[in-house]
Amino acid sequence: MSAATDSRLTALYPCLAGLPSAALAELPPPMTVPAGAVLFSECQPCQGFPLVLDGTVKVVRSAASGRELMLYQVVPGASCLITSSCLLGRSPYPARGETLTPVTLTLLPRPLFDRLLAEHAPFREFVFHLFADRLADLMTLVEEVAFQRLDQRLARLLLARGGLTADGRIAATHQQLAEELGSVREIVSRLLKQFADAGAVRLSRGGIDLLDRDILGRFAAPA
Repeated sequence: MSAATDSRLTALYPCLAGLPSAALAELPPPMTVPAGAVLFSECQPCQGFPLVLDGTVKVVRSAASGRELMLYQVVPGASCLITSSCLLGRSPYPARGETLTPVTLTLLPRPLFDRLLAEHAPFREFVFHLFADRLADLMTLVEEVAFQRLDQRLARLLLARGGLTADGRIAATHQQLAEELGSVREIVSRLLKQFADAGAVRLSRGGIDLLDRDILGRFAAPA
């Protein structure tokens, strides 16, 4: 890899900063994949540890019924819990990884992953901190799915997404929201229509405008 890429990689992943240049040279050149590309699929063997330089990857679990639940997202500087688990357990993927945006990443080959885990303490700590952080996220997800109504979860998701933009515009389709919540598009569309009728949001093609956070907050509040 180039010196500029090495510098960006170690800035995003400080656990690699102390590696000798020979170890960094074992990394393949970064590759860029378009949005909507499948990086790995269920039952596929794991070939390496992804290091994301740009973009966002979603990790999704599918059911036999066709319903899907987004488990988490991987952004620059983070990595994938399921990939770590598969590498450590020598097991195939139990979920699918798909790019939400164009993504640039490099793949830490399995032999180098094993060697760094055994010999490089900062990398080992990064991997185990990743397990702890992602496990906490997944426990929160399980609690939401098991104990909260879908309208509450949808309202909270819209409030969180709407707070990320100055104009309250949420660039997401009903299908994308359904996948993130582990539901189906028809139910999410029905709930969004209720929110719109109450004056909380305005629906349009390919997006949702957040109009009144207080009204939406009442939908998000516990019963």
